Formats: sequence, structure tokens, C-alpha cells
Amino acid sequence: MFRKLVLATAAVVAAAALAGCATHTSAAPSASAEQAVAAAAERLRLAMIDPTPAALAPLVADELSYGHSGGRVDTRDSFIGDLVAGKSDFVTIAITDQTIKVVGHTALVRHTLTADTNDSGKPGKVQIKILGVWQQQGGQWKLLARQAVRVNT
Repeated sequence: MFRKLVLATAAVVAAAALAGCATHTSAAPSASAEQAVAAAAERLRLAMIDPTPAALAPLVADELSYGHSGGRVDTRDSFIGDLVAGKSDFVTIAITDQTIKVVGHTALVRHTLTADTNDSGKPGKVQIKILGVWQQQGGQWKLLARQAVRVNT
């Protein structure tokens, strides 16, 4: 009798565990989520070329940590302020090799950024690899963190 009770209990526990696994599996992120992130990233690219606070603010999180390839780290305010003031000035930005991985309310965006710059009136060129961490906040995708590294030539 005891043996039957143990086997029955084990069967119930196993069934409950399997049912729990089945209810906790998540579907793969939809293509529409990746498209929404790609659209937000494109809006940010355009806003960095023609910066205004109105264009940039909705695309970056209040908690933004924006790492440059040279080691400097900007906050939301310094990122927007430097772009609007021309301290960081992108004349052109081309994005290549972009990949997007959506995990829940977070997206990892990697790409190569090639740009013509005019930082503080000094023309230049840049090619860097970027990792952007985007987070869905209030139904909108916002850049939460970004880190750049120099490309080895």
C-alpha cells in the first residue's frame, strides 16, 4: 500500500512538473518585435545625423549608459547635449552587418558603424563595432546601453 502511494505521488509530481514546464516555455520573439527594434535603431541613426532633443529623447532611456570606443561614457543628458551642440557631429552614418536578438523586453543589437564626422568642427572618419542594448519601456523601444569598440584594420 505504501509503495502504491509513493508511486502515485511520484506520478502526480512528475505530471505537475511537466505541466509547469509546458506553461513556462516562451515562444520565439516575433519578427515584428525585431522589426520594431530595427525601426527604432534607424530612427536613432537619423536623429544622430540631424540631432534635436525632440528626436533623440524618445529613443534613449533615462538610465542610458553610452560607451565610446575611446573609453568615455555618456549619460542620456551628455549624449543628447553633445550631439545637439555639435561636440559630437555625425555628417553621415552607415550601418552594416546588423543583427538583432530580442529576449523578452530586451534586444541586443550589433552592427558596424562607419561615419564621416565633424566633431567640434574637425572633420574625421570613424569605423567602430557597436553593441546596443534596447529595452521596451512603455511600449517603446529605447536605447538603454551602448558600447563601441574600434575595428582592427
